[in-house]
Amino acid sequence: MLAKVLSSAILGIDAYIVEVECHITGSKLPKFVTVGLPEGAVRESKERVMAAIQNSGYAFPMKYITVNLAPADIRKEGSAFDLPIAVGLLAAVGDVSTQYLNKLLLLGELALDGSLRPIKGALPVAICAKEKGIKGLILPTENAQESSVVDGIKVVGADSLQEVIDILNGELEKEVKSIDLSRYFEQQKNYTLDFSDVKGQEQVKRAMEVAAAGGHNVILVGPPGSGKTMLSKRLPSILPDLTLQEALETTKIHSVSGMMPEGIGLIGVRPFRSPHHTISDAGLIGGGAVPRPGEVSLAHHGVLFLDELPEFKKNVLEVLRQPLESGDVTIARAAMSLNYPARFMMVASMNPCPCGFATDPHHECTCTSQMIQKYMSRISGPLMDRIDIHIDVPAVQFSELSEKEAGEPSIKVRKRVQQARETQLGRFSNVNNMYANAQMETKQIKDYCALSEASSTLLKTAMEKLGLSARAYDRILKVSRTIADLEGEKSILPVHVSEAIQYRSLDRKLWLA
Repeated sequence: MLAKVLSSAILGIDAYIVEVECHITGSKLPKFVTVGLPEGAVRESKERVMAAIQNSGYAFPMKYITVNLAPADIRKEGSAFDLPIAVGLLAAVGDVSTQYLNKLLLLGELALDGSLRPIKGALPVAICAKEKGIKGLILPTENAQESSVVDGIKVVGADSLQEVIDILNGELEKEVKSIDLSRYFEQQKNYTLDFSDVKGQEQVKRAMEVAAAGGHNVILVGPPGSGKTMLSKRLPSILPDLTLQEALETTKIHSVSGMMPEGIGLIGVRPFRSPHHTISDAGLIGGGAVPRPGEVSLAHHGVLFLDELPEFKKNVLEVLRQPLESGDVTIARAAMSLNYPARFMMVASMNPCPCGFATDPHHECTCTSQMIQKYMSRISGPLMDRIDIHIDVPAVQFSELSEKEAGEPSIKVRKRVQQARETQLGRFSNVNNMYANAQMETKQIKDYCALSEASSTLLKTAMEKLGLSARAYDRILKVSRTIADLEGEKSILPVHVSEAIQYRSLDRKLWLA
C-alpha cells in the first residue's frame, strides 16, 4: 500500500516541494522508519502522528511503515511534516481520498489529540506553491492569513487532523482565506513611535534626517541620558515607506524565523532590531547547526541598532563587514551554502569615554586619555570606515525638556526623505541594486558628486585643518550629495559640504587630543 502527499520545506528563506511517500507492508515486523535525511523533529514525528491518528478515531496501521521525504539528498527539519505523514498513512489504508493529494500542499504540526499547531515559513511555502502551479494549501488556521497574502492560490486553514480528512474526503467545505493585499498592506503601515516625542536635539534630528534620506550608517556619541536610544528607535518612522516587494521580502525572513507577530500576515513597517551586546557572531550574522537568519537579516530593509557599540565583542563586530558592504550574508556548511539578504541601515551608539561624561559640561569625566583611547580603539578602522555619519548628541537642557510644544512629526520628515530617495532612484535607475547615495561606488561618486571650485577648496581646507582622515573624503562627498538632494539642488554647494564635514567628529579625534 502506497500513498503520496505533497508538502514543502524551507531552505534559506525560500521553500521547495517535498513529496511525502508513505509505504505500508505486512511482510515484516511492525516498525516505523523515516528516510530522506530527517532531523530530530522530523524523526520524532512518528510518535505525534501515531497518537494523533488514534485520538482522532482511526486505527493506526501496526505494520512495517516506510516514510520517504523526497528529494532525499536535502536535510529536512521542523515539525511541519506531521500532517502530510498522517494523511499519507491514512490514504494508504483507504481512510482518506487520494483525489486531491497531487493538487494540494499539506503542512502542519500535530498535537497528540489531533489538533493542528502553527508552523514556520508559511509565506515562502505559499510563494513556492504558486510558482510550481499547485492549486492550494491546507495548513493550520493560524498560518492561513500569512499564506493568503500570495494572490492566485487557494488557502484553507484547518484546526485538526479530522477537519483535514473531512475536507479531502469532500465531507466538509471550508471558506478559502483571501485578503485584499493592497488594502491590507496599507493598514499595516502604522508606526507607534514618532519624532515629535523627542524634546530638543534639533541638530541631531537633522543629522538623522540626512542619514535616512541617503541610507547612511550612523553612530551617535554622547553622555548617558542624552536621547541616543530614543532617537534611534524613531528612525524607522522617517524612512521611506516599505514597498510591497520589500514587505514580502521582510515577511519571508521573519516567517522562516518563526517571528511573525500574532494575527499579522504581512509586515508593513520597517523592522527595528536591537540585539544585546552579549550576542554571539552566529546570533548576529546567522548560522547554527541548522542555519537560521541572524539579526542582520531580521533587520533587512530596516534598522539594526547596536547600543553601546564598544561593549560588543570584537569578533562579533567584525562579521558585520560583509553585510554592510554587500547587503547579504553567506552561511557556508559542509552540506550546503545558504544566502540571506541583509540590506539594512546600521545605527550605533556609544559614550565618548568609559565613564560617559567626557563631553558633558555638567559632569566631571574621571577617565585618563589612555583609558579613552583604549575605549575608542575597540571599534576597528574597517568597521568605522563603513559608517558615514558621526553625530554628537549633547545632554538635553531643562529648558528643552520642559517645552510643551511638540516637535516636528515623523510624517513631515518622512515626506522630505521620500522625495530625496525618489531623486536617488531616478539617478541610479541604470545601476542594479542601488537605491541610495550611501551605496555609491567610486564611479558613481565621480559621476554624481562633482564639486565646484569653492566646494573643493572648502573640503581641502577641512581635510588639512581638522585632521580628517583620507577615508573620510568619500563619505563627505556622499553625505554632501544627500544634503543637496534634500534641498532639491542638482549641484553640491559649499553649504552642503560644510554640513557634511560636521558629521565626521570621530575622525577629528575630539577626545584623544
